Amino acid sequence: MANTSATGGYLAPTAPVPPEDDELDNLLQGLVAGVTGLPGAMVRPRWQPTVPKQPEPTENWCAMGIPRQANDASPDIQHDGDGDGSDAYIRHQEIELLCSFYGPAAKGYAQRLVDGMSIPQNSDQLAASGMKFVRASEIQAAPALINQQWNRRYDLTLTLRRKITRTYPVLNLLSAEVQSTTDSVPPVAATTNIHQ
Repeated sequence: MANTSATGGYLAPTAPVPPEDDELDNLLQGLVAGVTGLPGAMVRPRWQPTVPKQPEPTENWCAMGIPRQANDASPDIQHDGDGDGSDAYIRHQEIELLCSFYGPAAKGYAQRLVDGMSIPQNSDQLAASGMKFVRASEIQAAPALINQQWNRRYDLTLTLRRKITRTYPVLNLLSAEVQSTTDSVPPVAATTNIHQ
């Protein structure tokens, strides 16, 4: 059983955690494929344990990944007194999604992604996952010379924002003993017992 504020020690969140790692990658892969119209199999994670064969230069595809995830300055922590009690930890986070488009129509697909992020229906799909589109970077050419042939590549970064909420088992305070001393001369000391 996990610790609570009554047991002491480290506290782990009790509520479902927001999507991270493969789950977040899959969510963003669906976003890029859906907005650009590229087949899902042609929108690939940028970093994979086993690197698959790269598509031919005549095929349009995208490599995507999260190089940076930045938290805001500090979280908001609110106590919920219902039941045994718990603390809600709330913070906002910016996610940068680096997308590299390859193939004969690479720049067109990059532009489709930038333009499509402003369409309300696409924003609604992203909002259903607790995220919001903030901005897109410039589209930058990054061609590569492979086997004496230039391969087209265009890079851009999407900035997304999301709200992170976690619940921690910080229980209600049921009783306390409080000691106080007044500023008067002579000082007066008192002890108060508080019970719920």
